[in-house]
Amino acid sequence: MLRLGLTGGIASGKSAVAAMLRELGFSVLDADSLAHKIIEPGQPAYEEVVREFGSAITDGHDRVDRAKLGAVVFADRAKLDRLNAIVHPRVAEAVLRQFDEWQRKGMREAAFVEAALLIESGIHQNLGGLVVAWCRLEQQLERLAARGLSEEEARRRIASQMPVEEKLHYATEKIDCSGTLEQTRRQVEALAARLYRSKASR
Repeated sequence: MLRLGLTGGIASGKSAVAAMLRELGFSVLDADSLAHKIIEPGQPAYEEVVREFGSAITDGHDRVDRAKLGAVVFADRAKLDRLNAIVHPRVAEAVLRQFDEWQRKGMREAAFVEAALLIESGIHQNLGGLVVAWCRLEQQLERLAARGLSEEEARRRIASQMPVEEKLHYATEKIDCSGTLEQTRRQVEALAARLYRSKASR
C-alpha cells in the first residue's frame, strides 16, 4: 500500500482535493480532525493542553474551546510551538496506526493522510510521497474572510505555517487550486489515473 500525504496552507484547497480523492475511491485520513479529538476530555493530550494553557481555554463543560485556544496560540509563536509539541507526536502515532491497520486489512491501493502541518510535524518522513495543494495568497485571504476571520487574523494564521513556496519543494505532486473547482478536479483525476496505473504495474 502506497502511503501518501496531502497538505497545503490554510484555505488552500486541500480539503476540496481530499473530498475528490475520496469520491475517486481512495481512503483519506483527516489528521486535523484527529488533532481535535486528542484534546477532548479523557483523550491523550487533554490534561497536558489544559495544564499548559490554563482553564481559560475551556468552555463551560470543561471541553477545550478551539477558538479560545487559537486566539492564544496564534498570537504567540512560542505558545503555538508548545501546542504543536504536545499534539503532533500523538497525531503521528495515530496516523501510522491507521495506515498499519489498513495494510493489515489487505488494502492495496494508495491511501492518504490530509493535514495542514504534515511537513512541520515530520509525518511526511514516513510517507511514500506528498501532494501539495496551493493557491494564491489573496485567494487564501478571501476564503478565510468568508469563514469569518479578519484580515489580521487570517494573515497571522497564514504566517504561522510554512510558506507555500517551501511546501512545494517537498511535493512529489502539486495541485493548483487557484482556478475553478472543475480545473482542480481534472488535476486530481489525472493524479488518480497515475496512481492506478502505478498499482497495475507493480
